[in-house]
Amino acid sequence: MPSGQPPPRLLPPASPQGPHHAAVAEEFRMIKRPLLRQLRDKDCARANLIAVTSAMPGEGKSFCAINLALSMATERDTTVLLVDAHMARPAVPAMLGMRDCPGMMDLLLDDTLSIADVIIKTGIPALSVLPAGKAHHHAVEMLASRDMERLLEELASRYADRVIIFDTAPLLATTEASVLTAQMGQVVLVVDAETTTHANLGDALRHLEPCPHIHLVYNKANVRPMPPAYGGR
Repeated sequence: MPSGQPPPRLLPPASPQGPHHAAVAEEFRMIKRPLLRQLRDKDCARANLIAVTSAMPGEGKSFCAINLALSMATERDTTVLLVDAHMARPAVPAMLGMRDCPGMMDLLLDDTLSIADVIIKTGIPALSVLPAGKAHHHAVEMLASRDMERLLEELASRYADRVIIFDTAPLLATTEASVLTAQMGQVVLVVDAETTTHANLGDALRHLEPCPHIHLVYNKANVRPMPPAYGGR
């Protein structure tokens, strides 16, 4: 962890001892199981690269990305790297109580940096964070570059037990997410029970057509069916 960096706050805003936290933890145990099953499918390329996105801002994708990373990190023989890939409006540092620091964009811009230079270790041994890094006016082009392709290949193949979870931009707000999700093995699409329209959901799914494995998470529902609403293809 960079010198002077406060320890990340690794729990959602709910009380870690309260019933809400227990319910959230159980829901993410259910959500991660299909993702983990896909990891063991040898025919699924880059299955350990998982993007978490949404159609529009405010649907809870960053909350889901963080909690999914926390849940994945409890698995035996698994390490997790949480990547803040929302280049225009990174949310992970603030939600984890971290200051802005170098990250993914810096790796793409400076070939003297290595991944180890910008990864932040957390208080959870199996969980590390890769911040978004400095803002750049050609972020979309950088994410679509060969340098990004090489970075993703290194992240996907360097450690056999590593799961990399990307908190991306909303699909309909910028082209950043479409460029990035097209390079993922799996995508989690967060759907807000109260605000996501059928039209927006349809548009978001069309943006994800190149993605081989799409999972839907129904978020902010007052009444959840049993089992929790979860789908995939």
